[in-house]
Amino acid sequence: MSTIVEVTRVWVRQRLPWQARHLERAYDWALELDPGASEALVLAALTHDMERGYPEGSPSWFEGCWADTLYRMAHSERSARIVGDFLRDRGMAESLVREIVRLIVAHEIGGWPEADVLQAADSLSFLETIQPVISKRLAGGTIGPAGARAWLDFQFDRVRLERARELGRPMLLKARAELERELSQSAVK
Repeated sequence: MSTIVEVTRVWVRQRLPWQARHLERAYDWALELDPGASEALVLAALTHDMERGYPEGSPSWFEGCWADTLYRMAHSERSARIVGDFLRDRGMAESLVREIVRLIVAHEIGGWPEADVLQAADSLSFLETIQPVISKRLAGGTIGPAGARAWLDFQFDRVRLERARELGRPMLLKARAELERELSQSAVK
């Protein structure tokens, strides 16, 4: 693993500890889906949501934002700027920074082979790691049961790569079951 990946991993863990597992699993999934993944792709996977570690100026989260084109664009573009600045400050070649930024901007929508791998890695990691975030949002009232279900389904439905859909289907079923179990337990209380 390159030094810049390790330096970036430390930054992710320090700046975004509540989401580091999601970003690190997206990195792992990018390598699983594309064992020959470029350095740009794995660094984009590891950092694609970094704007969430810089809440000042961040687009406000709202139920349904995951399907809102303008929110997703703002989130992706802001993450790309933050990551680009971080990498430039560490002396990374501008051509590599630009490719990483380009991928992060596309991480919500895909659009070409590497971007589709990144988008799928993000979704697989989301399905695998999101339950604590959904639980927190449910408890805080920022999302309701229908919204939580829609958020899970959206993450799976957007995946373009067939292999990732095959890997993600059981993850979606497990995440749905965990959500329903949590909802039924909270209804009993």
